[in-house]
Amino acid sequence: MTATAATGGRIRLLTDTIAAARAEGRAALIAYLPAGFPTVDGGIEAVKAVFDGGADIVEVGLPHSDPVLDGPVIQTADDIALRGGVKIADVLRTVREAHAATGKPVLVMTYWNPVDRYGVERFTAELAAAGGAGCILPDLPVQESALWREHAAKHDLATVFVVAPSSKDERLATITAAGSGFVYAASLMGVTGTRASVGAQARTLVERTRATTDLPVCVGLGVSDADQAAEVASFADGVIVGSAFVRRMLDAPDEAAGLDAVRTLAGELARGVRTGAANTR
Repeated sequence: MTATAATGGRIRLLTDTIAAARAEGRAALIAYLPAGFPTVDGGIEAVKAVFDGGADIVEVGLPHSDPVLDGPVIQTADDIALRGGVKIADVLRTVREAHAATGKPVLVMTYWNPVDRYGVERFTAELAAAGGAGCILPDLPVQESALWREHAAKHDLATVFVVAPSSKDERLATITAAGSGFVYAASLMGVTGTRASVGAQARTLVERTRATTDLPVCVGLGVSDADQAAEVASFADGVIVGSAFVRRMLDAPDEAAGLDAVRTLAGELARGVRTGAANTR
């Protein structure tokens, strides 16, 4: 266990990481990879590789059989992980080993049903023991989140909620008041996946969200290359990239090539967030 995990400060590690990026005049780069893909060990190495390439924070996905927010690329990876027998214990091991190796913040992104079935108290305690920084819970309604937030707060875990362009201002205020760590702003309506452009509505959503909170606002869904990362970095506190990393792994001829590919992509995106921020800050 790292010093950070042993002494608390999990949310602080997350917010300090984003603040450190801001102090450098750039956005934070946040990568997403599902646990257990292509294997449990391979998934752990993939997380380490994206950190090595330049990611500041990693979201480890808990594979789910009905991932309503995820597009076909991540669904394919989840299916591979589930057919490989991935368990919540493997997700927690991924968090533990990645954080221990790097000292950097690692979150879990999960749908609510697996956590509910596992037990909220058990899950939060074990995630904290693994050194996790918190959870992103895309399908947990804020009004039904009191039990989760109680246990997350007890273990100093961030609760990151997702806001969308369709969210009304009053709803945005309710969501951001309940969250911690940062706010995940979905750049568009729909599921995850790479797209030709991120869209102007992402900038508008960030502005509307910032009007309700002092939390950092990080943008995901649709960011896939350095140019798009640069665009988002010009107005957001963090740039979240998932499907592009998973696609690199899926397209690679073997695991070693996949690790090289995601490390290279992380480096390209890290340069992108610096370029975009440098042009506007």
